[in-house]
Amino acid sequence: MPFGEIVCGSPGSGKSTYCYGKYQLFNALNRPITVVNLDPANDSIPYPCAIDVSSLITLQDAMDEHGLGPNGAMLYCMEYLEANYDWLEDRLKELGKDAYILFDLPGQVELSTNHESVKNIVAKLEKSGFRLAAVHLCDAHYVTDASKYISVLMLSLRAMLHLELPHVNVLSKVDLITQYGDLDFNLDFYTEVQDLSHLENALSSASPRFAALNIAICSLIEGFGLVGFETLAVEDKESMLHLMRVIDKATGCVFVPSSDAPQPEGTMEDDSLPSSQRPNAFGLFSTALSEMRGPRSDVRDVQERWVDAKDEWDAYERAQWRREGQLVQEEAKKKNSIRQRGGDQSK
Repeated sequence: MPFGEIVCGSPGSGKSTYCYGKYQLFNALNRPITVVNLDPANDSIPYPCAIDVSSLITLQDAMDEHGLGPNGAMLYCMEYLEANYDWLEDRLKELGKDAYILFDLPGQVELSTNHESVKNIVAKLEKSGFRLAAVHLCDAHYVTDASKYISVLMLSLRAMLHLELPHVNVLSKVDLITQYGDLDFNLDFYTEVQDLSHLENALSSASPRFAALNIAICSLIEGFGLVGFETLAVEDKESMLHLMRVIDKATGCVFVPSSDAPQPEGTMEDDSLPSSQRPNAFGLFSTALSEMRGPRSDVRDVQERWVDAKDEWDAYERAQWRREGQLVQEEAKKKNSIRQRGGDQSK
């Protein structure tokens, strides 16, 4: 069964960077992964791209052919892809039935909140057997401003209602959040979308004319009770691992290594049995149902790492990297000396 992620979000939220980071992470974990670019305006793709919609249609083609502006041309490209879905379907079949695919969407937000083409493409993917989750990236610096934070909540809620997929909202670039000012509340207030009435004073002072409207919007968001956020710093391994586990739970994906992979530490292996008949020591159901644990699984740890003690943590990590580099150099010197001694003895 193929699994996948519909990676959406506004321009600059880090969609392509996330896709490249996840591609690198999965390769390090020996998990298969493929990235599909569905942005016809993306002419500088950072990741290895298995399928590129630009080979079907580009934004410039639509603008030149029909005299459209950038926004209208983007909508046309998605409608064209929907009308030619068999082109995408044929190429997806070539990737195999057990593929894990990231679908990198354009940054035009109405594609994931209002327009029907992406929703229809997603429905066709699900009908063909894909287990999908929407990963909606929002720039974390929006939480430093109350009105922008409410806008992000509305955008996230609209995408959730429109795409009708298991949905993971993500505050991306959380490692840069301190560059945009101090937070009025702890980070968990923003990720768990707690009592929004605490934002009333900040919203009313910024725009007193719209105080009643602001209160109504907050009530609407709380009434649905759907929106929450995970955090992401792409260059932080623990942050990427935590988000990977969250998305795996959303899609129902449990990665089981091949039968010839080594058993996990602490398990017993019966060498007398062929690998195909050994019990599943990786604990399929316990892996799927267990609590997510790790250095970035608690938002309070995220706040300590990137907000409260960022400089201290940065210094600690640099020291660890230097130590690892020294160990690698020492190990390389040992191997070279062993080779030299072996060469001298052969002479």
